[in-house]
Amino acid sequence: MTSVTSNVEDRLANRTVLVADDSEAVRTAFQVLLSLHGAKVLGASSPAEALAAVRSQEVDLVIQDMNFRREATSGEEGIALFRELRALHPDVPVILLTAWTHLETAVDLVKAGAADYIAKPWDDARLLTTVRNLLELRAAVEENVATRARRAEARAELAERYDLSGLVYESEALHTVASMAAQVAHADVPVLITGPNGAGKEVLADIVHANSPRRSQPYVKVNAGALPDQLIEAELFGTEAGAFTGAKARAGRFEAADGGTLFLDEIGNLPLAGQAKLLRVLQTGEYERLGSNTVRHSNVRIVAATNVPLRDAMREGRFREDLYYRLSVIELALPGLAERRDDILPLARAFLGKQSRLTPDAERALLSHIWPGNVRELRNVLQRAALLAGENPINAAALNLPAVLPARSDEPVLDRATLSRVLDENGSIVAQAARQLGISRQALYRRMEKLGIKESPAR
Repeated sequence: MTSVTSNVEDRLANRTVLVADDSEAVRTAFQVLLSLHGAKVLGASSPAEALAAVRSQEVDLVIQDMNFRREATSGEEGIALFRELRALHPDVPVILLTAWTHLETAVDLVKAGAADYIAKPWDDARLLTTVRNLLELRAAVEENVATRARRAEARAELAERYDLSGLVYESEALHTVASMAAQVAHADVPVLITGPNGAGKEVLADIVHANSPRRSQPYVKVNAGALPDQLIEAELFGTEAGAFTGAKARAGRFEAADGGTLFLDEIGNLPLAGQAKLLRVLQTGEYERLGSNTVRHSNVRIVAATNVPLRDAMREGRFREDLYYRLSVIELALPGLAERRDDILPLARAFLGKQSRLTPDAERALLSHIWPGNVRELRNVLQRAALLAGENPINAAALNLPAVLPARSDEPVLDRATLSRVLDENGSIVAQAARQLGISRQALYRRMEKLGIKESPAR
């Protein structure tokens, strides 16, 4: 047996295919062809038998005729059967067997959810390819559903054990970071959160504080990068009356956060002079108010965040290496929204609440955008769109996102070398190659025929 045949057999092994056709010869032909490749084949001579079969046992794929009586030519029986199958098992792929005279009906049913159609008389190689591709696709969908279910269970378990501070997510990447933030919160050591602007670093800091032994104590936030050079010391450590003209006695951020957590955002933009002062507090736990010689003792946990690549900044002399190692006892790297696309729609729905909803084209537009401004950009886009849409659903136009490249036509200009390369890159799986090229499987088949690319069971 060739490797090609073995490959197809592996994909069909232990799979159940239901063939619904009033012709015993057709059912037998499918029985022989598919069983040779390891599939279990069920036969049904009528729509009633087909429906009874899918109700009584698990079926992985259905191949159904459009007419079940010798005198019938309208395809109405096939249409009715297809709709009932979809209602019973919307996830089971259905291949339609049709004469060319019923091609338009088959195309309409494909638009309604049928997996594919094959004209009588069929080509065995193409049929095997279609069946294999659909079974692979279904297996991938099932694995995706199972993965999402596992993720949802893991999220629920994490939310039950820890205070996630309203974090909204579905991606595995953010689940990993959030889990780490919650788990290390009990350790009373500095935490450094890195990631691009607007990605949600502050929420991670909230999670650290909310799950720490200091959660009932003050939680003070300060944008360290926005502090003017001349005011850094006064803002962080406080002032004594008369320290400078008009100065009054005032507690600094360290004093205000005593016993709790101090969140220093944009730490990478803190000037070197401020870095030196901060380092002294981290090393000794001591500081003085501006204008005072009285030593005060710091009892705060530091959580810092930055969008600056600190290792690059250290090499360039813009950030102190000793301060970096003091701050990064635990480092949490938060990916940007473009790297956790599973979070886009859950975040969008959370921002909109129950007052607005997204149309399918709006959801596609959100998923297609690269989000350089991350979660902050997403929130702003949706706030603006909700205002523009009013009581209407939010469509893609209301989002006003940059246009993506136009979709390619059904049959783009493709040369033989390009087609062969794409097929090879996708393991000769036509469904995957067609998706990469942005065309339908039928369009790809037509193009292969025009270019003389022979079909094989591997494709």
